[in-house]
Amino acid sequence: MWQQSWKLLDRALFGPYTLQQNALARLLRVLRYPYAIIRDVLGGELTLRATGLVYTTLLALIPLIALSFAVLKAFGVHRDMEPFLLEFFRPVGDAGPQIVHRLMLLAENVSGGLVGVVGLALLLWTLIGTVKKIEDSLNFVWRVQRARSMPRRIMEFVALVMIGPLVVATVIAFSKLAFDRMASYTPERFTLGAHAVQLLIQLAPYAIVTGLFTAIYLLMPNTRVRIVPALVGGLVAGIVWAATGKAFTVMVIYTSRLTLVYAGFAIVVAVFLWTYLGWLILLIGAQLAFYVQNPNYLRVGHAEFRLSSNEQERLALDIMARVAMEHRAGKPPWTLEKLSRALALPGIAIAGMSEHLERTGLLAQADDGKLFPGREISSITLAEIIHAARTRRTGHDPHPRLSAPGVLELQTDMERAWRNACGERTLADLISGKPHAA
Repeated sequence: MWQQSWKLLDRALFGPYTLQQNALARLLRVLRYPYAIIRDVLGGELTLRATGLVYTTLLALIPLIALSFAVLKAFGVHRDMEPFLLEFFRPVGDAGPQIVHRLMLLAENVSGGLVGVVGLALLLWTLIGTVKKIEDSLNFVWRVQRARSMPRRIMEFVALVMIGPLVVATVIAFSKLAFDRMASYTPERFTLGAHAVQLLIQLAPYAIVTGLFTAIYLLMPNTRVRIVPALVGGLVAGIVWAATGKAFTVMVIYTSRLTLVYAGFAIVVAVFLWTYLGWLILLIGAQLAFYVQNPNYLRVGHAEFRLSSNEQERLALDIMARVAMEHRAGKPPWTLEKLSRALALPGIAIAGMSEHLERTGLLAQADDGKLFPGREISSITLAEIIHAARTRRTGHDPHPRLSAPGVLELQTDMERAWRNACGERTLADLISGKPHAA
């Protein structure tokens, strides 16, 4: 029953009717996004990664605060980091200030040199591992197969540790300036502009969370993320964060069962649960940003995308033909993203076939993702392209006794037939429309 309902919903949101331009079809296309997000959350991958991030976060929280504490201390604003932590732990209720006080005390001890070299190295290793796990989770959301190299990761990590606290210090400075300015206003001077400043101050925490989410979506995945999808994901995640925080606060304050069941561990449970919800919200926002930038994935989601042998041959020929036509005309080269939009296929299918064609020497890909013919198009035969698509390996070697009597002979006849159909035609003949000589 449950599976049947999802299938009906899938047909309603992705059926032929949604291709029309009336209001209902547009509404159905918009509803694809929450449908895809709910489907992915129920699928379990996002929740599993959020759970893993909870563990690594709690291990790295002290090192992160300590390093930020040390950097901010040079500017004399290290104590002003406390309000940000109070805002993060506000949903856990009255225990929030107590948790923040202990964290600040531990961070001050760490930054003050109470740990040895080995201990500090262990803390840094924990923090680097956490950053890597966050990057891996966002790469999973963005379907990125290759992570950053270790030298690049270390450089970006150092930049993050050095620049991040400076950004926090800047935000603190401007916030204090705004608060001081508001405190100096008298009732006679409380004009419309002052009301606007007060409103901005009230919205500042939500703007900071949204900006933080947007920055993470832009910088952490090892791929190019456009500003608009990242901003959409950050805005939605910020709104969900605020709404979830208020609901969680009400639950902690008015739910007595948590204390009755867990007794003194109720605070720990609340911290774990809130941290989990925070990471899940961040991953949901990243998933939404990915779908906004790559709407062709809305129906597929995280399911493994498989093409039939016939579809793989057609895809290989289509990629080579499009790349060759742009190359011959001197137009801007195709990219994987442009091909994904043009062919209405998920980028993972285009990327997999392009990488295979590149390995066979038929296609070349530049560092910026632009695609070019691997060699002169008049020397690339159609038989080579089809053979490359047909011999794309699945990773499993067939058993030597797999073929029944007559199967290999039939395959040989089929091989001969399609090679005769291709003849000596080249990629240049295909894009010029030259017919096959019978």
